[in-house]
Amino acid sequence: MTWCNRLPIRAARPLLIAFVLLGLAATSARPAISIQEVETSSGIKAWLVEDYSVPIVTIRFAFRGGTTQDPSGKEGLANLMTDLIEEGAGDLDSEAFQERLDDAGAEMRFGAGRDSVYGSMRVLADQKDKAFDLLRLAIEQPRFDEASVDRIRAQIVSGIIAEAKDPETAAEVAWRKALYGDHPYSRSAEGTEQTLAIATTTDLKALHKRLFARGELAIAVAGAIDAGALKHDLDRIFGGLPAEPSLVPVADTAPRLAQEIRIPYDLPQTGLRLAYPGVSDKDPQFFAAYLMNDILGEGAFTSRLWNEVREKRGLAYHIGSALVNNDHAEALVIGTETRPDRAAETLSLIHSEVRRIAEEGVSKEELEAAKKKKIGSYAIDHLNSSGAIVDTLVRIQMEDLGIDHIERRKQLIQAVTVEDVRSAAKRLLSADPAVMIVGPPLENRKG
Repeated sequence: MTWCNRLPIRAARPLLIAFVLLGLAATSARPAISIQEVETSSGIKAWLVEDYSVPIVTIRFAFRGGTTQDPSGKEGLANLMTDLIEEGAGDLDSEAFQERLDDAGAEMRFGAGRDSVYGSMRVLADQKDKAFDLLRLAIEQPRFDEASVDRIRAQIVSGIIAEAKDPETAAEVAWRKALYGDHPYSRSAEGTEQTLAIATTTDLKALHKRLFARGELAIAVAGAIDAGALKHDLDRIFGGLPAEPSLVPVADTAPRLAQEIRIPYDLPQTGLRLAYPGVSDKDPQFFAAYLMNDILGEGAFTSRLWNEVREKRGLAYHIGSALVNNDHAEALVIGTETRPDRAAETLSLIHSEVRRIAEEGVSKEELEAAKKKKIGSYAIDHLNSSGAIVDTLVRIQMEDLGIDHIERRKQLIQAVTVEDVRSAAKRLLSADPAVMIVGPPLENRKG
């Protein structure tokens, strides 16, 4: 997706923001955060972390329903819509809107994921009233002027054409189609040259009307603002939206396993990707699978795949695994690149390590090391700035994990046993995976 990160044009304000952001980075290593749930008289809810160390307010929000809500044959509409939201709102055309945004010294972003449309704003606290008025306009009354639609669409199409012959792009398209068939998860978020060509202003307005509503809305705020002021601001920004969205139901699905996808390209390296069943983050076995995945392949420098494939044999520069969680599907994915003449050996070794952890589980020492790392790194990875905090809190809300999730997370990780990990590994990794091979044909394939 395209991000429009427009910085203020005034000389003094960028210097002030840069100075403040440096201060924010320096003070962001907080030992813990206090989360308040704020609810307005109209029922709009948000999670707030007050922080007056620097005079900045950061807000992030997400509306349920992302690119999966694109009408059939008009894929790319949600992505196009979010790229256009800053291109004028209310009685302000694109130029006038940008001038007002620059004058307020605010950074505004919108984007579309598979399952949500999201936005954010960061602004100096003493400028928030002007900035929040613009945010309200952008959320409530985007213009979708024809000239802006044509210009942004042309930019997206230009990127699609440029990537059309890229092996990685072709592989990603084939991978999604093979795993998800006709499910919306198989579609490109950016759409195609053909689907974008028929997208109209009427389509954009209709999708906006369906998605932008107070129901199914998650909001997080961090910075120099108290609960009383925030209540007023939430009603001002979101209060004019419809009560409920009009979402097209999306079916739950699972990746299609036990298949091999070959993408032949004359490349200096062969790409390997494997998909296994995943696990929901609300599943009782989630944290056992989470720690197992770290031991298997997520932990750079420490995981079994890293040690066996990279350190011992030098078969790849990087190899990793990840638990991929969406609203309607989960998967555990392994990926790496290696020399074409060693690809068969590398793939055989990955299969071997997966079988070993599925059959034997992990050691107590491996598990304790994974627990320590996952508990210790969470604040650094997810709570190290106001932007990271609001992103994390919105994600927790969208996944319905509870406002106490950050505190409970440590206890849930500590409670995982070696037997729990063995059970999760057997459940996820005993399946015959989907395998994609991008590059020349495998040589001397084993196993």
